[in-house]
Amino acid sequence: MEYTMDVFFRQTWIDERLKFEGPIEILRLNNLMVSKIWTPDTFFRNGKRSISHNMTTPNKLFRIMQNGTILYTMRLTINAECPMRLMNFPMDGHACPLKFGSYAYPMSEIVYTWKKGPLFSVEVPEESSSLLQYDLIGQTVSSERLKSNTGEYVIMTVHFHLQRKMGFFLIQTYIPCIMTVILAQVSFWINKESVPARTVFGITTVLTMTTLSISARHSLPKVSYATAMDWFIAVCFAFVFSALIEFAAVNYFSTLQANRELCKVAAIKAAQEAAEAGRSDGESSSDASSMLKKRMNSTPHFERPAEVFPNPPVNAQAFLQQGSAVPSNNLLTGTSIIDKYSRILFPLSFGAFNLVYWIVYLTKDTMEMTR
Repeated sequence: MEYTMDVFFRQTWIDERLKFEGPIEILRLNNLMVSKIWTPDTFFRNGKRSISHNMTTPNKLFRIMQNGTILYTMRLTINAECPMRLMNFPMDGHACPLKFGSYAYPMSEIVYTWKKGPLFSVEVPEESSSLLQYDLIGQTVSSERLKSNTGEYVIMTVHFHLQRKMGFFLIQTYIPCIMTVILAQVSFWINKESVPARTVFGITTVLTMTTLSISARHSLPKVSYATAMDWFIAVCFAFVFSALIEFAAVNYFSTLQANRELCKVAAIKAAQEAAEAGRSDGESSSDASSMLKKRMNSTPHFERPAEVFPNPPVNAQAFLQQGSAVPSNNLLTGTSIIDKYSRILFPLSFGAFNLVYWIVYLTKDTMEMTR
């Protein structure tokens, strides 16, 4: 009896409350009731893998409004494909699409529309758009029609505009490449006699650029075309390799000049020996005592080069005074004219390349639209 009375009083209280508050505007139902009604068969056309969250219960919201409108939402995680053109990598941007629509119902049976218009239908909170490699700079929505054998369907598309962050690539690739090129150009200021030092500079910088180019490719998909980073590394590699070739040219022309000086000195010495032989033959018929007196009072021939050669070079005089078959060190010392020009041309050309490279790619619209 007490149980019956309790139920009666509770029912009376509910009836009085309904009379006072009026009809219910929103009917909040459990997710189990979703299976009792019809729902659209929405699927994601460019999705590769999707996850429906079910912990601790299915993450679904189901509401029936007083005017008959049904609100049905659910939580999904979707991995969608985004084909990328990496011609401008790492200054590239991409508009990655997310396409969805009905799988079985054509336009004559179901129509998808953006409820809040193209500007406000998709909202991305700032705390949900934090990415490691990209900055989300905006999103745009659109709709299109697709004709197939089973009918005409509506495809809803959301483009997420992503711009790649350059900090990682500046630290890992660009700055090391620039420093390697500068290090290669330091060899122009080393004396050309320091062959081991300049050889080590050239070989070390070439190997460093090779390592940097290989490591930079590891962060890229295996594409068949050259990216912006590949062009930069290729030009830096050309500068480093040119510095090594420049030293080879300096060494070759210095050796060639030294050989020419040797030939000149050898010719002067041969001329002096021939002159001495001619004088000895002319003096053999004179008195021995007068010849001895004349030789004692005369200046040695190697101290009078002007009688044989009017203006002998300084290096030839040194060669004659030393009496050696090896040229003086003055033949190999000094700064090569190739080094003098390289000290100016290499930095100017590398600076001009960097100026053009960064202006072109930083001012270029690198956003790639993907359909």
